[in-house]
Amino acid sequence: MKNTTIYISILSLIAALGGFLFGFDTAVISGTVGFVKDQFALSSLEEGWFVSSALLGCIIGVVFAGFLSDKYGRKKILLLASLLFFVSALGCTLAGNHTILIIYRLIGGIGVGVASMLSPMYISEISPPNIRGRMVTLYQFAITIGILTAYFTNAKVLKISVGESNSSDLFSLIFHEEIWRGMFSIEILPALIFFFLLFIIPESPRWLLSKNKRPEALDILKKSLPEDQIDHELSAIESSLNQKRTSLKALFKPGLRLALLIGILLPVFSQLSGINAIIYYGPTILKDAGLTINDALGGQVTIGIVNVVFTILAILLIDKLGRKPLLIIGISGAMLALATAGFLTYTGNQNGELFLFSILFFIACFAFSLGPIPWIIISEIFPTNIRGRAVSIGTFAIWGTNFFVGLLFPVMNNSSFPGPGGTFLFFAFCCALAILFTLKYIPETKGKSLEEIEGLFRAGK
Repeated sequence: MKNTTIYISILSLIAALGGFLFGFDTAVISGTVGFVKDQFALSSLEEGWFVSSALLGCIIGVVFAGFLSDKYGRKKILLLASLLFFVSALGCTLAGNHTILIIYRLIGGIGVGVASMLSPMYISEISPPNIRGRMVTLYQFAITIGILTAYFTNAKVLKISVGESNSSDLFSLIFHEEIWRGMFSIEILPALIFFFLLFIIPESPRWLLSKNKRPEALDILKKSLPEDQIDHELSAIESSLNQKRTSLKALFKPGLRLALLIGILLPVFSQLSGINAIIYYGPTILKDAGLTINDALGGQVTIGIVNVVFTILAILLIDKLGRKPLLIIGISGAMLALATAGFLTYTGNQNGELFLFSILFFIACFAFSLGPIPWIIISEIFPTNIRGRAVSIGTFAIWGTNFFVGLLFPVMNNSSFPGPGGTFLFFAFCCALAILFTLKYIPETKGKSLEEIEGLFRAGK
């Protein structure tokens, strides 16, 4: 059992590098926004488009990733995502103008969309039930490490830029004159590492069985499961694959219709909490709260550290306490924190320590609830034979909502109504709706195999 756990952990960590790149790619933008806005004289709407262009790419990536992964396999499409990350990072570093920069941000967004769907789904499909929650949470943990790394490297590049340059013209351009280029360039290395490590991992055994490649699937199951569980797991997967309803229309039938509702609305609520407004525009929010740009980037690093620490809490508790209790506790705390931040902003007291604490408390609560758990649940609740396409629906919901939050936040935050305070209160209200939805509709899936979960949904239980 110990050897199988180590094997699954290694595979999960490699797949989770997609989450690291996802986190880095989405967070690195926070350090570049001010510099790109000033250099290209962007309006608030253009600023929002610069940030959210990658999110549009995410939506495009998700639309195609489900179909492609069901047809060609999880591993091949993850390799494609790693190449998209590399091309985007290199292109953003060398972009000649604002339009080219946007194009490469779109390409990176496609990579994020593909990885955000396939990495947790791959981990879910290779993991045994008793550790599946922890393994998929590694993906969210990798996202937080990627975010934190982006904050650190942004701060480091900013520090380097202050010194004198005795290097080549290209180095001087990237790290001294137009330092947003240097911030983007850091992603080139982890993208290459992800690409080469993906050659180590096997294909998903569930996908192999769906393509009638039983011997290959059996070899992988022998490495990933205790010997006494292999026959049962193999039989359960094959039984699931033999279900008559193999099209997405099955999701609109009674039973699975609830899975579809959960797979759409839970991801939507995770984004309407406002998490990515803080991730993308953190320095701007903190600067408006009275911090200088250097202090604001430092405060963003603190946000990243809190995100990492409390995601570890999710890893420790997700397979013990369960998905639903962590959701209820975390969303409740996030709602309280957002309401406090909104009240302080409305009353003009956002310059104090209580405002910063409320932001950090929100991040902490999100990190062990709405951060990892939607990824876990949408990778668990859909039938094997349509999982790729079905998970793409839930991931599409995440990025579609994320796109509009990223696009509209500068407008909402800079307008007289709702303004900064009203924006925080709007996110708090969305959290209140998420609590009600969780209490009524979210099932507990800990300790159940993917096929058991599918059977319960089909039976309306």
